[in-house]
Amino acid sequence: MPGNDADATDADLWLQRLHPIPGVAIPEPASRPTTVADAVERLGKGPVEWACQVGYAMTERIIAEIPDFGGGPEQFESLRMGPESSVIRSLIWISSKGEGLPAITEEALRGDVDFVRRGISLDKVLRGVRLGHAQMTKAFLDSCRELVPEAERVEQMQIISENLFRYIDDFSGEMAATYLSERERWTVSAAAAKAEIIRHVLDGSRADRAEASRQLGYDLSRQHVALTLWFDPVRNSADTPELEAAAMDALARMGATKTLVMPVGGGRVWAWGSRASFPSRPTAGDYRPAKADVRMAVGTPGEDIAGFRRSHREAKAAEQTFRMISRPAGWDAYYADLAIASLLSADMDAAKDFVVRELGVLAKDNANAADLRSTVLCYLEEESSPHAAAQLLFVSRNTVAYRVKRASELLGYDIAERRFELQTALVLADVFGSQVLVAEGQ
Repeated sequence: MPGNDADATDADLWLQRLHPIPGVAIPEPASRPTTVADAVERLGKGPVEWACQVGYAMTERIIAEIPDFGGGPEQFESLRMGPESSVIRSLIWISSKGEGLPAITEEALRGDVDFVRRGISLDKVLRGVRLGHAQMTKAFLDSCRELVPEAERVEQMQIISENLFRYIDDFSGEMAATYLSERERWTVSAAAAKAEIIRHVLDGSRADRAEASRQLGYDLSRQHVALTLWFDPVRNSADTPELEAAAMDALARMGATKTLVMPVGGGRVWAWGSRASFPSRPTAGDYRPAKADVRMAVGTPGEDIAGFRRSHREAKAAEQTFRMISRPAGWDAYYADLAIASLLSADMDAAKDFVVRELGVLAKDNANAADLRSTVLCYLEEESSPHAAAQLLFVSRNTVAYRVKRASELLGYDIAERRFELQTALVLADVFGSQVLVAEGQ
């Protein structure tokens, strides 16, 4: 057992009694396995699980206060490595077992690289450090009050304060130095220059098409299709080249003759392909990336700089919608298929209210209601043809007719009376499933 040796201090003893906070989920560690294993060996499993909970809460607080750090699961996980590993390292510093360990962790330094490439300024990085430090200190002091006898509490709180002050002073200095070094290296790189031009084109501050095209090596006057790619579940930023390769392969399958690929922080990529004219709905066909956890969202083709921007907006919207689908059918999502769901899901609470109001008992999250919903949706999409719907659903024509009649009875009206509203609600139910349906028993 950690801490049973004769040299264990009072701080060691109460720190080893730290335990996960009841009622709070214990997240999978974001830190390196070696970081976690070392801390478990020194202090035990309970303190490390507690540290993971505290690091997760710190990350949520930092993003809430400084939204630039957010953006999606990849950005959350990239940021979380720093706070979590810092809590783990602080545990060791406060104990007697941290002799010679540096304050800064490899995970935190990896975050610096991500922040520079995402254009997050140093003052925001250091503000994030201060916010995290304040929350971490409070968590240590609260646990000290819970676990340390009153007679020893003042002494242990003093130890916490002194060690965390020294820790954050060293940590902030290393963080700033690494950030400035990385920024200097990044700003002279071709990738940084290209990323800056792309961002300016996307935000509308760069309209000189010919000069931007020359600097990017990509003709902005042609027709474009935009992609976003990511990992599900989230993976490490070191794997980003896998996404770049998948983007290039997918664009080639779509017929693009020129490509532009831009890594966006850890484990995420934006990409564009161009040609004189794309089909109205270009797809990657039967292409599948080498790794099964790669995901892709695709915008619709767009002309010139305006189309470059619009297709990118659509790809991001398709990505956001795809991430909300409980059981996605494949690895790729197309805005052309998800446009209605994307537009209607900006407010998921309102979307659920709409589905429940329109579908009534058909909004129940059970197999019987699901059969009726899928049949009516297919029937409406096939221009109210029982024969066509039966072929697509692999059931008999009579089964389709019965289900449509039964659905009308449960709805209380002929489905032709509110066709648009009904079909819209059915699309939302089909795409988002239990997120907009009523659970059994409610």
